[in-house]
Amino acid sequence: MTLTLEQEKLVQHLFTACQTNKPLDRDTYVGVVNDFDTAYAVQDAVMSLKEEPTAGYKVSLTSPKTQAMFDSNSPLYGAQIVSRFLKTEAALSLGDYNEPLVEVELQFTAKSALTVDMDLEALLVNTTVAPTLEVPDSRFENWFPTLDKFLVLSDSAVDGAVVSGAEKDGANLKVTDLVKIQAELTHNGHQKGNGFGSEVLGNPLIALQWLVRKLAEQGKKFPVGTRASTGTFMLPFNLVAGEWRATFSEGFGDVVMHVIETK
Repeated sequence: MTLTLEQEKLVQHLFTACQTNKPLDRDTYVGVVNDFDTAYAVQDAVMSLKEEPTAGYKVSLTSPKTQAMFDSNSPLYGAQIVSRFLKTEAALSLGDYNEPLVEVELQFTAKSALTVDMDLEALLVNTTVAPTLEVPDSRFENWFPTLDKFLVLSDSAVDGAVVSGAEKDGANLKVTDLVKIQAELTHNGHQKGNGFGSEVLGNPLIALQWLVRKLAEQGKKFPVGTRASTGTFMLPFNLVAGEWRATFSEGFGDVVMHVIETK
């Protein structure tokens, strides 16, 4: 797809904002992108300027509430570079982000290439599953919850960081297990919220299946080792300094991240 001059400028400005962590005035760019295909093309162009390979994806807008916030009738995905994926007990500095949030999700990692013909059971058998804390963030100021959906998508579905816990082999799980998973989110030991896997399109595997099929429509593959966070169990909270912990049922354990103030 050929981008207009204004869309090419958006690509450059998004990339610069990624490098400098200086947010863009969102109102300046409203109307520059007006459809999903162009927004994905802008996202791809920004990713091509980064020096790191795509290691996975995040799926956003996977519940009626989040879709309503951004006036969308379908999920979106954002490509993620490898340095966005961290492990539990990770330390994050607020100075590295713009206006970050925190969400509770599951992450799937492909043990073999995932393909469009796989049903939910096959997708589960061919992946590992890990509990996850995700930090959505945007290159636009004052973005949540009213940023234009095409700018959300252009900005890699507002990617920030994905912090994952211990993996389980999907071959040892049942599709229905993922619906029943409950997660409690705490900040410095105080409960912030809780939710179930069923909040994610009815089952997080449905979000993964949507992603694999959407990528295939665009001529993209989901090879071995590719990761995907599949959507939040609850509405997000503002990320502030302190210990954030998500405790998952069904034997998935805890995920912890330590957030510090700006250096």
